[in-house]
Amino acid sequence: MNSALWIAQGLLAAMYLMAGMMKTFQTAKAKEQLPWAKNRSDGFVRFVGTSELLGAFGLILPMLIGILPWLTPIAAAGLSLIQLLAIFSEHLPKKEYKVIPVNAILLAAAIFIIVGRWTLFS
Repeated sequence: MNSALWIAQGLLAAMYLMAGMMKTFQTAKAKEQLPWAKNRSDGFVRFVGTSELLGAFGLILPMLIGILPWLTPIAAAGLSLIQLLAIFSEHLPKKEYKVIPVNAILLAAAIFIIVGRWTLFS
């Protein structure tokens, strides 16, 4: 189970690192490629990207270095919130149904990490 959780954490962190880097440091490119970002301010897009970057680091670093490892499921919970907000405040209202499965997979992976890692601390 621990190996499966580490694999999920690594894959999810990689996804959020890539997405967060683009939104944080290449905001113009993100606004070109992501329909939801077109009507948002640069600051908001950077905020989402920074949140994703912090969540990605939170998935890996606390458990890896053994300092405050309970932050890992909390980081996964934050990333879950990002996905829920993306689904219900952006994609469903704008009828962007094609991207919702990606959000659902990211959400499911984050929930798997929350449950799997939280049970270690219970």
